[in-house]
Amino acid sequence: MKEIIKSLRSIFLIRSGLMVNSSVYSSQYDAIVIGAGHNGLTCACYLAKAGLKVLVLEEYHSIGGMTITEEVTLPGFKSDVHAFGYQLANYSPVPMELELRKYGFELIYPEISYSHVFPNGKYVAMYPSIERTVKSIEKFSIQDGKTWNKLYNKFLSNKIVLINSINSSPCSLDSKGREENRRKVSYEDYRKQLQSMRSWCNEKFESDEVKVMFGTFAAFVGLSPDDAGGGELCYLFSGTIQDQGNNIVKGGFGNLPLSLARYLESKGGEIMTNSKVSDIVIEKDRAIGVCLSDGRKIKVNRLIASSTDPYTLVVNLIGEDNVDSDIVRDIKRIEWGDAIFGLYLALSKKLEYKAGEEINKSAQVHISPPELEYFSKVFSECRSGRVPENPIPIMSNDSVMDPSRVPVDKHLIKFLIPNVPYKIENKGRDEHESDWNLVKDQYALQIIEMVTRDYIPNLRDVILEKTALSPTDYEKRPSTSIKGTLACGSLLPYQTKSMRPIARLCNYKIPGVENVYLCGSGSHPGPGVSMAPGRNAAQTILSDLGIDFNKLVQ
Repeated sequence: MKEIIKSLRSIFLIRSGLMVNSSVYSSQYDAIVIGAGHNGLTCACYLAKAGLKVLVLEEYHSIGGMTITEEVTLPGFKSDVHAFGYQLANYSPVPMELELRKYGFELIYPEISYSHVFPNGKYVAMYPSIERTVKSIEKFSIQDGKTWNKLYNKFLSNKIVLINSINSSPCSLDSKGREENRRKVSYEDYRKQLQSMRSWCNEKFESDEVKVMFGTFAAFVGLSPDDAGGGELCYLFSGTIQDQGNNIVKGGFGNLPLSLARYLESKGGEIMTNSKVSDIVIEKDRAIGVCLSDGRKIKVNRLIASSTDPYTLVVNLIGEDNVDSDIVRDIKRIEWGDAIFGLYLALSKKLEYKAGEEINKSAQVHISPPELEYFSKVFSECRSGRVPENPIPIMSNDSVMDPSRVPVDKHLIKFLIPNVPYKIENKGRDEHESDWNLVKDQYALQIIEMVTRDYIPNLRDVILEKTALSPTDYEKRPSTSIKGTLACGSLLPYQTKSMRPIARLCNYKIPGVENVYLCGSGSHPGPGVSMAPGRNAAQTILSDLGIDFNKLVQ
């Protein structure tokens, strides 16, 4: 972490110092990008590559957004605060097009992509090799092993369609776009897109363990067993990880945004941290600059791109008076989904699983009984405003995958608990049981007790330090975690593809404000680390400027 901070200071401190003493800064920038998460930085890099003078403004004290790496527990223990597995990004052309390896970006390739462990000491695992994955599945069902092999081969045959879909703008829902979609989508495709996780798992697999192995991916992105669209997400995430692995950024996920920042600097771009944008200044339907929360004003010559969530951009920064009322209405109806809870543990020793030593080779470990109904109970409690009594922990194996993140002979893990309420309902409870600040430490102990009892017998005894982050903590670390969520808008069918974030903003543009663009995960293809929203937005922006994107990246 010290190395990352030192590198950041070398890139940004001079610019920050110049700006602090200036209430109005001259219009020397062609483009301003709001937000230095991986999408905002990706967009900024392509704009700079095209020759634009770019300034990136970040509210938080460091860059990275949902890909920050920080010492959450103890000095020298570097945790990925949000994202851990490098999954969809394996299909991104960004690292190659921007030569990020030259700027410090490097991946680690785990032997096991993930394991799902059960209370009886059994487990099922996904390996980079389809043959080994099938063999693991066959411990529970020979037929399910054959089924996954068939499903995976089908995934491979259609992979190029997925890659192209992720890395390009979706079809709009105007009359022409609707007609194009109608020609492309068969009944079977339509059914698959709307199928719930439970329906898909029950249709494809016979073993409860295998159903849970694949079904967890829906829960991870906030979809219950019976939410529409969960089945397709299980299939796509599972296929992607089977194909490319669940890889790890060496040194911490923060090295991805850091490599992007270094590239941006090499092209003359600048980044300012601790710089919160309070308003985008609009004159005659164009953005001419931004106001910062400390009173500073910065003009812009050509455009502004924002990786903030769509609500913040439209309602707070642009202002309701500057956009169509229908857009404001639809933006205010965005559903954010379920919140998350995080538990970060510095450890004195390696973990000892009931399922055996093999689990220590897993990048991530999913933890639950082999019951879809267990998932239903979690979601029922969460959406009733109750903290789930027995949640579904997703464990990241930070130090075993990357020993450089911890002191010698020490270890580090993270439990990410999807599907907790942002607001705990007070009905029938004492007031202190409704305040996350008062509940979180007890909930952390409850999770540790559950995992120790049923899955990892030595967990409690090897903890050096623990840090719990509630939904209200996450929305400040950084502020892009709206209501303590991960997705910047729930992945419901009417908030994906051509309807993300809403239908009229699906092409990364703001109707009525001709030079402001969206470039964050609130836009297609959505959350997770893919760099696609930033790159797709850059394609749209450069096309509007008359610059050939394909020639730029050749």
